[in-house]
Amino acid sequence: MARAIDYGVVFAVASGVTLVLTPVFRRLARRVGALAQPDARRVHKVPTPYFGGLAMLAGFAVGMLVASRIGGFAAMFEGSSLPVAVVLAAAVACAVGTVDDVRPVSAPAKTAGLVLAGSSLYLLGVAMLFFRIPFAGLLVLSSDLAPLVTVLWVLGMANAVNLIDGLDGLAAGIVAIAAAAFFLYGHRLADVGVLRPENPSPLVAILVVGICAGFLPFNLHPARIFMGDGGALMLGTMMAAATMLVGGQTDNPFSGQVFFFYLPLFIPFFVMGVPILDTAFAIVRRATKRAGVAEADKDHLHHRLMRLGHGQRRSVVILWSWTALLSAFVLYPVYTGKGDALVPIGVVALGLFLYTYFHPGVRRARAATDEA
Repeated sequence: MARAIDYGVVFAVASGVTLVLTPVFRRLARRVGALAQPDARRVHKVPTPYFGGLAMLAGFAVGMLVASRIGGFAAMFEGSSLPVAVVLAAAVACAVGTVDDVRPVSAPAKTAGLVLAGSSLYLLGVAMLFFRIPFAGLLVLSSDLAPLVTVLWVLGMANAVNLIDGLDGLAAGIVAIAAAAFFLYGHRLADVGVLRPENPSPLVAILVVGICAGFLPFNLHPARIFMGDGGALMLGTMMAAATMLVGGQTDNPFSGQVFFFYLPLFIPFFVMGVPILDTAFAIVRRATKRAGVAEADKDHLHHRLMRLGHGQRRSVVILWSWTALLSAFVLYPVYTGKGDALVPIGVVALGLFLYTYFHPGVRRARAATDEA
């Protein structure tokens, strides 16, 4: 099995490559005119280069290549197509998003690209084979249903990350925290024998942490480069693959951990709670206004924080902190063997607090009271 130092090496490689290549791709974006122009929806004030996703993809690919040469990861690569599947799907998602950054494409075209990424995962072995229903048991997906669920999982995760990418450093920071929590979870399952040594999920998670760490110095406010749709869709696809490798590939229970016995597939709803909650809000909000689901607006959680008077940096820190708190709720029972029942209660309480505090109607009522 891989040791802590092995994971430390691939983390350093992924973050280092991303750190070195991000300025290179920033210059390339300026040269080809791939710039995010300020407009009424965006909060940045000057044209900012895209292509951060390409630097992160390079860091991920090099990190995976180095891991394949480290003995501790040998079981993950010998006779396995899973690492190749994740790299290929990430490249497809990044390519689709990057094309959209350079020359906007339609929502159906982007969806088709993500379907291709999800299909690549399925065909190379990263598939949702088991679906655990809370308090109801294990559902074994048929050969007809597994491809559909796999693709839908990729679509959901990719779009969730893309929707939260609205402030400098927000998406990269949230995904880094989520991936770090998921790495700790997967590594714990490997320690107790639930996750087999050949399962690359912890490796994928630590590489995601690495590329986000390497990219963040250039993406913190004021950002000098954006990851763009290329980076956001790619990160969502990587997290979808990591979660499927843990929950969708094994029917072994995690002894003593009731919560995780039933909900390993739903961990991203908690460790990635901010973007997923934001996705749900966005769909309901746009449906209420009879607007298209893909239509952009300025009523995401991060936009609401800005209107409450928080600057970009503070808004990002608040949302990072909430993601870290959700991650702590999820990880506590894994490492202590107790507190399963507190996890859903804590998550629901946090969700209700955010909904109550940031809902537009509540803000308008509060403002009217202050004026009176």
